Amino acid sequence: MDQFFDTFLNWEYIWQVFPDLLKTGLLNTLVLAVTSALIGTVLGMVLAVMGLSTKIWLRWPARVYTDIFRGLPAILTILVIGQGLGTLARDVVGTNPYPLGILALSLIAAAYIGEIFRSGIQSVDKGQLEASRALGMSYSKAMLLVIIPQGVRRVLPALVNQFIALIKDSSLVYFLGLLSEQRELFRIGQDLAANTGNLSPLVAAGFVYLVITVPLTHLVNYIDKKLRTGRKVRADEPGEGDELDLVASGKVSS
Repeated sequence: MDQFFDTFLNWEYIWQVFPDLLKTGLLNTLVLAVTSALIGTVLGMVLAVMGLSTKIWLRWPARVYTDIFRGLPAILTILVIGQGLGTLARDVVGTNPYPLGILALSLIAAAYIGEIFRSGIQSVDKGQLEASRALGMSYSKAMLLVIIPQGVRRVLPALVNQFIALIKDSSLVYFLGLLSEQRELFRIGQDLAANTGNLSPLVAAGFVYLVITVPLTHLVNYIDKKLRTGRKVRADEPGEGDELDLVASGKVSS
């Protein structure tokens, strides 16, 4: 038992690594995850719209992109982009692998987020689009103002889950060989563990990951519960899309 605690819960090594974990590792992990999430969300929405297009020259490229980046292991994508493009983009990023790590994570996230958005948009009743068109909206305006907002609202839990996955996948950027000040949580814990032969620094890094991801997991559950129960409305207050539903059913003239 003493050997177990000395290997995994050596407080000397844990306190030694914690300042770097909080000052450098946590910041870099959040930068990688948040930046990749923002870029991936924009690209994902583009992929979702392309995937729902009636034009085959838009729909098929989105489908192929999604299949490739969802089918490949994340570490393979990161290494191919980080090392393969690193030689081609050396004039732009120099020898710094950090931007390429963000690019790789963003491309991976876009494939998953695109599918999340697509499923959310498709879950909106088709009558909403027909009613919007009956009110004089163009197809693009109806999608932008009516369909997409409702679709995004329905998939918020899945989007938060994807952000949690990005936080964890950010540890894979370690394989690109980050500079000392660019190390994320896993790399800092791994470095001290390798130098000391003790796994306590990795346990400390895992604890910081849990501090980030566990509250987000409970946030997902809270959002999901709120979306399932809905908000209370007055009897005379129209709900989301009610006016459009009435137009679609012919009870209200457009």
